[in-house]
Amino acid sequence: MTDTLSTFAAAKLADLDAAQLRRRLTPTHRLDGLWAERDGRRLLSFSCNDYLNLSHHPAVIEAAVAAANAYGAGAGASRLVTGDHPLLGQLEARLAAFKGTEDACVFGSGYLANAGLIPTVIGPGDGVFIDDLAHACIWAGAQLSGARIIPFAHNDVADLAAKLGAERAGLRHALIATDGVFSMDGDIAPLDRISDLARGHEAWLLVDDAHGLGVVGQGRGTAALFPTAQIDLAMGTFSKALGGYGAYVCASGPVIDLLRTRARTFVYSTGLPPASAGAALAALEIIEGDDALTVRPLTKARRFTSALGLAEAQSPIVPVILGDAARTLSAMQALEAQGFLAVAIRPPTVPAGTARLRLAFTANHDDADIDRLADAVGVLMETD
Repeated sequence: MTDTLSTFAAAKLADLDAAQLRRRLTPTHRLDGLWAERDGRRLLSFSCNDYLNLSHHPAVIEAAVAAANAYGAGAGASRLVTGDHPLLGQLEARLAAFKGTEDACVFGSGYLANAGLIPTVIGPGDGVFIDDLAHACIWAGAQLSGARIIPFAHNDVADLAAKLGAERAGLRHALIATDGVFSMDGDIAPLDRISDLARGHEAWLLVDDAHGLGVVGQGRGTAALFPTAQIDLAMGTFSKALGGYGAYVCASGPVIDLLRTRARTFVYSTGLPPASAGAALAALEIIEGDDALTVRPLTKARRFTSALGLAEAQSPIVPVILGDAARTLSAMQALEAQGFLAVAIRPPTVPAGTARLRLAFTANHDDADIDRLADAVGVLMETD
């Protein structure tokens, strides 16, 4: 038998190698919220989304262990069968109260949430207006829906207005989908103006706030920065600032009921493990009770941007765009030699020609270490 599939895969990999775009797994032992071990070396990480360092917080770990002891290692089935363990209802009630909505629905991951919710509320004959730089799972959900996909220029309200003006009348329903904090650029969507457009064109607004929860708006997320914004579908994850795993959608009661009975990634997926739900509950309690903690990642990021004369950080994410993939890989290796973990991000995760070091700052990063990183990156930015 001719193994044509392996031949095909090998050719694709060779092309990726030639373009410096092949990706490889690197075993990484996260020692705590800051330090990681790779290939026997201890590195200070500036590449992790654990913005509040809660993945190693004793109370979060204790809650995860207690939940596993009480309810087992896994949920055992879809929540609609036997997987609806008591912690999930508690977590959804806590999330709805935290986000100021009627109800919430927990999913297994952010990708599952967006891939499930968009096709549940949007279908053929409808349209999805998507920010050019929105997360891949928003695009995946839109593609699964069968709706018309209408991209608009990144954070460009005028372009969105023009697209809505030209397209909305021919659509049954319309959804505007955007990140709150953009995961690769760290900038923030102008949700007040986008919300105004949504209301004016009878469109629904979905905000993916995976990178905003816990670190902007006093921890309550990007929407808290825009009190007048009306968000129909508020989505986020437990895997960034909360330090665990899983995701949620907050919305009105009828919308959440519809997701629970028709979102395929909810109906046909095993429920979130009890340990993940327990950890998320503990992390939310920490965030709600410590406003000072939630502002520290942004403060750290702004120390870095100030040191290098970059545009002031809007979130804990700071991109250092080097453009060429090979140059960015070399920069990553140079920083690693100095004891920093700053992973290179290359296309297709980011647009062609914008390969970058995507730096993420956390609550517990030491100022002196940030200054050392700034000095090292400054040298790399000056190198042609």
